[in-house]
Amino acid sequence: MTSSSPLVSKISQIIALSDAEQELIDTLFRPQSLHPGDFWLLEGQVCRHVAYIEEGLLRYTVNHDGDELTYSFGKETDFASSYESFLTQSAATCAIQAIEPTRLRCITHEDLQRFYREVNEGERFGRLIIEQIFLQTVHQLTGLYTNTPEDRYLNFTRHFHDIQQRIPQYYLASYVGVKPQSLSRIRRRLARTGR
Repeated sequence: MTSSSPLVSKISQIIALSDAEQELIDTLFRPQSLHPGDFWLLEGQVCRHVAYIEEGLLRYTVNHDGDELTYSFGKETDFASSYESFLTQSAATCAIQAIEPTRLRCITHEDLQRFYREVNEGERFGRLIIEQIFLQTVHQLTGLYTNTPEDRYLNFTRHFHDIQQRIPQYYLASYVGVKPQSLSRIRRRLARTGR
C-alpha cells in the first residue's frame, strides 16, 4: 500500500478503505489553494464543492444588516462547505473566506455521488460526517440564543484552543458577538478570575 494523503488518512479513521478506494478518493478530491483574504464561496453563489482542509484556516460569515458576522471557523482536518447550499444546489446564505494561506482538496456534488456509489462504506461515511455537522450547528444556534458573550468566548477557547492565536481579534470578537474592545475586557476579566 502506498503512503496515504492526509485526506485518505482522515477518511480511513472513520471507514475501512481498500487500496483501490484510496486511489479513487485521491482522484475525486482535487487540490485548490487560497491566499489570505480569498473567498472560497461568496454569499449568493451556489456551493458546488465540499472541501477538506489540508492546511490553513477558513472563516464562515453571514451578512446581517450590512455587518459581516463571523459564525464559525474551519481548520486543518475539517471538512468545509455551505452544506445547505451544497445539498440543495441553491444560493448560499454565507460566505467562506481564507484567513491564512490554505490548501484544500475539493469534491464536486457529482463526484461525491460517485464516492457514495463506489466506496464500499462511502454512504456510511457521509452520514457520520453530516451527523457531526448537524450536532455542531445545533450547538452553535443554541449558544447564540442562550449564552452570554463570555460563555461564547469560553466555548470558543474549548473548541478552537489550538487555533486561537491564529485568528485576528476582530474576527474572534465578531464570532463572540461583541466589539474588539469588549472582547479585551472579557479576556481581562477571565484572566483575573483564572478561567
